[in-house]
Order: sequence, then structure tokens, then C-alpha cells
Amino acid sequence: MTQLSPVHTVITCHANADFDALAAMVAASKLYPEAALVFPGSQESTLKDYFIQSAMYLFNFQSIKDIDISQVRLLVVVDTRQRSRLLHVEPLFSVNNLEIHIYDHHPQTEDSLAPDFEIYKPWGATTSILVDILRAKNISVTEDEATILGLGIFEDTGSFTFGSTTAHDFEAAAWLKTMGMDVGIIRDIISRELSSEQVAILSELIDAATSHSINGVDVVVTEVTLDHYVGDFALLAHKLMDMEGIRVLFAIGHMGDRIHLVARSKIKEVDVGVVCTSFGGGGHGYAASASIKDRTIAQVKDELFALLYSLINPQLVVGKFMSAPAVRVESIQTVAQALEVMVRYGLKAIPVVAGQDVRGILELSVAEKAQAHGLGEERVTEYMLADFRSVTEDQDLYQVMEIILGRRQRLVPVVRSGELIGVITRTDLINLLIQEPARIPETYFSDRRQQERNIRTTLTERLPGPVLELLHCAGQIGQELGVFVYAVGGFVRDIVLSIPNDDIDLVVEGDGIAFAQALGERLGGHIRPHLKFRTAVVVLPSGQKIDVATARLEYYKYPAALPVVELSSLKMDLFRRDFSINTLAVHLRPEHFGKLIDFFGGQQDLKDRVIRVLHSLSFVDDPTRIIRAIRFEQRFQFSINSQSERLIKNAVRLNLFDKLSGARIRHELRLLTEDAAPVASLMRMREFNLLHEIHPLLHFQPSREQCLAEIEKTITWYKLLFREPAPDVWIVYFLGLVSGLDVHQARSVMERLQFPHRRQELVEGIRRQLRFVSMMLAQWGKKNGSAADLYEILQPLPVEGVIYSMAKQRKPELKKAISHFLTRLQDVRIAVSGKDLHNMGVLPGPIYASALRQVHRAVLNGEADTRQEQLDVLWEAVQNAHGEQNDPI
Repeated sequence: MTQLSPVHTVITCHANADFDALAAMVAASKLYPEAALVFPGSQESTLKDYFIQSAMYLFNFQSIKDIDISQVRLLVVVDTRQRSRLLHVEPLFSVNNLEIHIYDHHPQTEDSLAPDFEIYKPWGATTSILVDILRAKNISVTEDEATILGLGIFEDTGSFTFGSTTAHDFEAAAWLKTMGMDVGIIRDIISRELSSEQVAILSELIDAATSHSINGVDVVVTEVTLDHYVGDFALLAHKLMDMEGIRVLFAIGHMGDRIHLVARSKIKEVDVGVVCTSFGGGGHGYAASASIKDRTIAQVKDELFALLYSLINPQLVVGKFMSAPAVRVESIQTVAQALEVMVRYGLKAIPVVAGQDVRGILELSVAEKAQAHGLGEERVTEYMLADFRSVTEDQDLYQVMEIILGRRQRLVPVVRSGELIGVITRTDLINLLIQEPARIPETYFSDRRQQERNIRTTLTERLPGPVLELLHCAGQIGQELGVFVYAVGGFVRDIVLSIPNDDIDLVVEGDGIAFAQALGERLGGHIRPHLKFRTAVVVLPSGQKIDVATARLEYYKYPAALPVVELSSLKMDLFRRDFSINTLAVHLRPEHFGKLIDFFGGQQDLKDRVIRVLHSLSFVDDPTRIIRAIRFEQRFQFSINSQSERLIKNAVRLNLFDKLSGARIRHELRLLTEDAAPVASLMRMREFNLLHEIHPLLHFQPSREQCLAEIEKTITWYKLLFREPAPDVWIVYFLGLVSGLDVHQARSVMERLQFPHRRQELVEGIRRQLRFVSMMLAQWGKKNGSAADLYEILQPLPVEGVIYSMAKQRKPELKKAISHFLTRLQDVRIAVSGKDLHNMGVLPGPIYASALRQVHRAVLNGEADTRQEQLDVLWEAVQNAHGEQNDPI
């Protein structure tokens, strides 16, 4: 039987290794001299031959089969971080407490390892990173080692010609030259022959290449989708240009979680550096590249064509197509006056100006809705879009396309020296498409503004198996019933943010209640329908609830009213929601499963970390959305955008909270206090003067702010105890909000919030008890009272009152005492009972409670730990009671 090698450290690289991977392993072995090198093999014959002939004899290479993996404590990975490319050492990942070190120049992917130590630098070669470390540590290398390391750097930088090459790569090679690197050997070994994988990729690029005549210039665009990163993609693009005699080439490669764009141009009419810079990359006029995240190939191609049409012999300038002079309204005019102007001229939107300075854009739909809400006499500035984009007359139409289609801005003001001279509307763009279709890429105008992409893989990776199966089941039922089914709202938002959330909301374009019945039958659950709103709740045997809604449109008869529901499409259903980040939907039917639908820019807002309402009257329709906006802002550490902030201030100015029922406000406040950052949210509400709007007595001063902060800290501590039943944290925070108010003032606040009678009694009872408790605790502290005394002071108080009392305490010793009660004293139980008293021959009566109380006090004070000791205390209590009864009066 072969004796396995007791190795403690293993160095390896990715499968199908290149010279950089091999060289990086050799460099790493200088940092970990006792390590065994496990080489996964390569498909490149030159590398394989060189490895067999040379490296095997020079370094400690071993097969994973010859290593006792139970002895391995450290795995060093170079030139990759993807577990899927390390299958040759997969057995090592089952070793307990395995430490992982990574050295890499590739960006993270979805299946990246989570290392204990990592050095990542976006240099041209991983070997350069390790050489830099060797230099810093004054670790020398032999001539053979220097040549191997140099080979890795030369190979991965294309002999320093690739765009990924950095100054650090030159410095690393220069140092290796001083160590004896033989560039002649490197020249002989490196031949730019393509590997079989590269040949296959090049073949795909050739097959996918299409030629386009853009304003008289021929441009070739090609694409390929790969499941991993290919470092020589630029080399393949160069080969393709040479083979096919191409003058302008854009090669798009979808690799892992991003898209790589390589651009080459041999003519001055096409500056590929400008194009790639627009995608966040760079380069010069004849060679450039970009790495693009969060977009599909189709989206990249759409933007690429739009850029090319605007940059190559541009002929479509704004001044040729704008409407002038522009109809406008002054900023001091009312909504009703603006509405009259728009109706008179048949306009869907109108610029709002102060003199000639454009201040915003008012849409017809917003003005009509405001008028219906009785807000026609409000100034247009209150409901106009203030966060808008404008253009100048000499700009290319591409900028207008980006604004109208990308930002969904219906009208674009055209300005000259800051003054309004015209407008371009969405209708103008449509007319242009009809008149000159050849000038604009049709794909850019196709109805894909919802930014669809498929997240099937993300769903598989981030959702628990049962939830994923449930979604597949819902999609299958939708197919059987002939309706489209979508997961929507916060559930989808949290999938994108990688936050666990099992609150599933489904929307059906069809009969939602019939779908819910079918889903309940399939899953063995039952449903609770709500016919008025055409919704249903499916309750599964496990207790999990699934909300099912019919795609619907809600409108509000007056500000702050409950919504009226009509049948509608998915897009209109999503438009009724509060914020753009909650409008994402995922298709569930099998043929479209995982397709992410984004009509309103939710993905971009998640990326930009902003909370944005969908229209200017959102807070007028439902002022409670203001509290939700603040709650989401603090939970996700996002920011409410400037337009939404302005609309919040306007809603507060209109006193819309006066029209809300107290119960709705209380419900939102409860959710806020149960969320991630309640005190920060309450502070934000105070900043907007919202608490004062709800009730003037809720607008707290800094002294109350400190109290609320202590409550948050105390509740966080108590939650970590995982005690049941959990306290009602809303009651605790409410006690803090009304601290310092007298009985009548606190009752006034509770009446405004329509507290249920029992909850009002609870709050008032706690407040009465707290006055007694505070006094008793102070006396207990002064006389250094016993644990039993502490218990009897705090035990009558509901847990919400105890937590509040602990938060309010300023003396550390009293705060510690209350924590002792919560963590230990309230759980103390005695080992004797009334049965023991009965066995002692004691007749039932008040003596039972008195004697057992004395035993409980003894146990609390640590005076009777065992059952026998407790029986002794019990007997003594009985004897003392009898003695008192026999005393002469």
C-alpha cells in the first residue's frame, strides 16, 4: 500500500492552467517553502511539454492522490478564486478548519471562495503580484526560477502589449532580469499559437459577426457567451480583424457575471476610446476595452448602436428636430392654470420656468390627478419634476434618446446659454423613427425599457430549495391555467440585494383568486380570499403564507383615502406600488422562468442606493408612504432622492396626516420600531417634522432622543437572549416617545393613534407602576437590597416595562441589577409545592402562598439550593406561622 505524504500546506491554481498560473505557483512556493504544489494540468501542448520536461524536476510537485488530505491545514490558491475551477482539489474543502490564502488578479465572481487571507490586484499577471511580494521580503530567486516567473508575466501580458498590462508588470520583469531571467528561452517557449479553447471561441466570434453600415461606415459587431473569464479575449479580437480584414470591430464577450467589450479601429472616423469610456472603460482611438456589470448583451448592443450612430458622421442634432418656441408656464402659476394650458395645446407635459430659467417639468397626468384631489390651487412647483435633464441645440439626438427612453422623462427642454428655446418630446422621437428609420437602431426603440434580464441562476443560488420549488410550482400552475404569474415586490428586491426574505408576493395577470385556489390544492393548503380587492392568501400546512393578487390598478378618490381597485396589467399593477425598488417582478412560467422585469428603473435605484417614488402625487395618495420611505432608507442605508424629499416636505405642508386614521399611522409606526434602525428612523421623521404633524406632543427634544437610543440598545441586547414570549417593542418605544408627558397628554397621543382599549390600559398601567418601581429601586440600591427584594419589585411589571426601566436607568449598578432579573431571577423556580404542604398536614389556606413565597425568596437569595433545604425552609415557615397564630393578643 502506497504511503501518503503528510503535507500541511498545498499550493494550486485553476484547471487548464496557463503559464501565469504555473509561474504563480512557483513564486508562491518561495513564500511557503514547505508546501506541496498540486498542478491541475493544461490543455496547451507547449505548457504541458515544458512542465513535464522542466518543472517536475525543479519543484515539489505532487499529485493530490499522494497527499494525506486529513493532514492539510492550509490551501494556497493562485490565479483564480473560483471554486468551480478547483475541482482537482475538491476533497480539501471537506477538511475541518482549512485555512485558505488567495493571490489573484481576476475580479470576484458569484462562486468565489471566502478566503482567510487574500491579495487581489488588477495587474496584468498574478505572477507580478507575487514577485512584488518577493521583492519586498528580499527573497531571491535562482536563474531558472526567474525565467519561469518571467514566462508567466510575458505570457499573461502578451509580452507587455495587452491593455491589462500595468507599470507593476514591467517592474516585476525588470527585477527578474536582475535575477538572471533568460528572455531568449522565454522567446522560444512563447508562441502565440491558439489553444483548442481559443480556436473554438474564435470560431464562434466569426460565426456571430455581423456587418452594419452606420452613416456610411462599415462596423462589425460580434458576440460570444462563456461560463468563465478568458484572459486572451483581446488577442482573439485582434486575430479576427487580421483574418477577416475588418476595419472597425466591437467584440462582446459575456463571461461570468460581467460583459467584456473589446474594440479596435483602423480608421479615424471611429474613436473606440470614446465608445468604451461611455461604458466605464477606456483606451485610445484605435484600441480600447470595457468591463460592464449589471447589463445583458442585448442592452450593451442597444447602447453601443446608439453611441455609434451619434459619433460616426453625426447628422441628427437636437436643433433640427426640436419644437420651438416652447409653450411654458411660470413657476408662480397654479396647477389648474397649467392644466388649462396643456389641455388647450394638447400637451402631455410642459416646462416650468422662472423668467427664461427652466425649473422643472409638469406632466399632464400629474396635473389632472392633483386637480382631482382638490389641489388645483397649489403652485406647479409643488408637483413638477425638479430632477430633470436638458440639452443644447447642437447636441446629438443620442442624448435625448437616453433621457426620454433611459430616464423615462417625457419632455426634454432645449436651452441656449441657460435660456429655454425649445423642447423635444417623446412624440417627436416617434415621428423621427417613422420618417428616418434607417438613421436610428431599431433595437434601441424596441419596447424593452423594462430592462429585462434573466436571474434564474441567482434564484437557484440565493433561495432555499423549498421556496424555489414553490416558485416553479406556481409557474407551472400559471401555464396550466393559461395566465402569467410573477413574483413581485420586496421579495424580488431582497433577492437582488441577497437578503433572506420568505414573504412571497405573487401577481397574476388573470383571475388571482382562481389561481390561489389551484395553488392551495396543489400544495395541500387553504386560502382566504378577499373578493373586493381580488386577492387571496394561501396558507400552507407549514403555516407559511403566500399573498396572491390579481394584477390591478389602484386609484384614490381623495388624498389619504383607501384605494379603489380595477383590473389592469402587470405594468399598471407595479405602478401603483410605493417605490421603484419595490416594482421589480420575476416571471415564473416555465418558458420565461427567472426573467426579471423592471419597468420603472428599480435595478438602477438599487445600484445607486436611492429611495424614489414613482410619481409626484404618491405621498398625496398615501401619506403613510413617507414613513415607509424613511424605514426603507434606514434599513438598507439608502438615501431618499431629492425629488422625493421635496414631495415629502410638500405633503407635510399640506397637513395630509390630519386626514389619515390613527390606526394606519400607528400600524406604520409599529413596523418602523420593529425594523432595523428605529431610532434613526424616528430622528429622520423629526427632521421632516412628521412627528409633530402626527401629534404636536410627539416632537421630542434631545433629552428624549437619548432615552430612545438607550431603549434601542436595551432591546437589541434583550433580543439576543432569545426569550419567549418576545416583548412588544412598539410599546417600549412608545413609552419613550411619551416620556415626560403627564397622564392626560399621553392619553391624547394614544387617542390620536387610536390605541385599542387594552393596549391603552397596558401603557397607562406600566406608566403608573414605573413611578412606584423607580422609587423602590432607588431605595433598594441605597440599602443594598437582596435578590428576592429586587424580584418582588420588578416581577409585577410587564416585560415591556422592565426593559424600559432598564433603558432609563442612569446608575450602572441598577441597570446591572435589572439585567440580572431579566437573565436569571425571573426564571428561578422552586422544587417544592402545595403538595408538600399537604403532606406536612397543613390545611389549605393563605399559609400556602405565604410559605411558598418564603421558599422562593430563600432560593432567590441563594439560601436554599437543594430540595431538602427548601423543605426545611417550608417547614420553618409553617412553624413560624403557627407560632404567630398561638401568640397571645
